[in-house]
Amino acid sequence: MALDNLTPAENSTKKIKRVGRGQGSGMGKTASRGNNGQKSRTGYKRKRGFEGGQQPLQRRLPKVGFTSKIVKPYIINVDRIKAVAELAEITVDAIRTVHKIGSSVIKVKLIGAGAKELTAKIKDENVIFTGMSK
Repeated sequence: MALDNLTPAENSTKKIKRVGRGQGSGMGKTASRGNNGQKSRTGYKRKRGFEGGQQPLQRRLPKVGFTSKIVKPYIINVDRIKAVAELAEITVDAIRTVHKIGSSVIKVKLIGAGAKELTAKIKDENVIFTGMSK
């Protein structure tokens, strides 16, 4: 078995650049890193997104992408809006007929001193009641 073909192919490898090995090598003293500064020091690693001290782009732009999953109810004071208290059955659709509510409203919360008497009329789980304590 011949061991002639164990050497790498011609021009397939290069000599590594050995820096900091004396002035005669052409890469002595500062080892081709320039004179001073953070980049010339050993262990230097630039932080991701670093822009030379300028406020980075990811910190200049507003935060985006979070929407709360908690649905806040639309609050109706039954003492002020008498038409809601006069309904036979209180559901979200029935409230829409007597009071202007946006189409995105899913839950309705009834507050006020007169809301306690309306608990028997509530026929929808999306209508909740909170009595005021006096």
